[in-house]
Amino acid sequence: MFTRTALFIATNLAVLFVLNLLITIFGLNQPGMNWTPMLIIAGIMGFAGSFISLLMSKTMAKRSAGARVITKPSNDTERWLVDIVTSQAEKAGIGMPEVAIFDSPAPNAFATGANKNSSLVAVSTGLLEAMTKGEAEAVLAHEISHVANGDMVTLSLIQGVVNTFVIVLSQIISSLVDRRRGGGYNSSGYGFGRGLGYRATYMISQLVLGFLATLIVRWFSRWREYRADAGGASLAGTDKMVAALEKLQSLQRPAQLPAQMQALGINGGLLGVMGLKKLTMTHPPLEERIRALRDNPVSPSSNSAEAVIRQ
Repeated sequence: MFTRTALFIATNLAVLFVLNLLITIFGLNQPGMNWTPMLIIAGIMGFAGSFISLLMSKTMAKRSAGARVITKPSNDTERWLVDIVTSQAEKAGIGMPEVAIFDSPAPNAFATGANKNSSLVAVSTGLLEAMTKGEAEAVLAHEISHVANGDMVTLSLIQGVVNTFVIVLSQIISSLVDRRRGGGYNSSGYGFGRGLGYRATYMISQLVLGFLATLIVRWFSRWREYRADAGGASLAGTDKMVAALEKLQSLQRPAQLPAQMQALGINGGLLGVMGLKKLTMTHPPLEERIRALRDNPVSPSSNSAEAVIRQ
């Protein structure tokens, strides 16, 4: 936990340093201007939302998906789920997650939580009905790998960084446009409430930069899926991981998780999407994930699983 806190603080300081450097490069440190308050506010606004969501992720996931946590297994399926997750968590070197089931006809699963030793792994009723135990085991291993990799925390850091850059760069661009139009600066320094040109530029900059920021976040989301697939193969075996992805591919159903949770699921929904649509996907096409596993097979090993997951 200390390492993640230190990373959070270091990331904030690095972002503020880079943004301050950009302000200097663009010559916006004019007499009477004071960008420091805006930088601090932007940092708080950029990171606060993503980390509040992270801290509340388990509670929000349970409520939005209607997930029921298995506190005491009531049947063979629930006992099997708890046993498999317990075994995989031990191999991955993480604390035992909460295990839950949510009602959905679509085969899906997700993992979330602010701490790798206090996470949640949930599977849909549709997944349990459509998949064999070997395939379901691989899906659970994929989700355990997400937890062991700290993907939820890293995604929140990236989201916080891009949010902060969007806020500050929009201000920088708007200030440059305002200055070229002959506008001056107010005593507070960073030009909030300037003329129509400033406001229009700020709104357009927010939209354009916000879209580009989304592409960055989505790229990381797709990359972490490949890594979680490799981690799942190290825990359950490449054959089982490939079989699980092929089963998802054969069912041809879009994911039915709530919109805010699509990036957390095993199944991103759309198959074979190309072009701009592919850049906005949270998951790579299933055929590409299957090909990656076949090209780089991983053998399950209790001794090397933790290392493979974190590589």
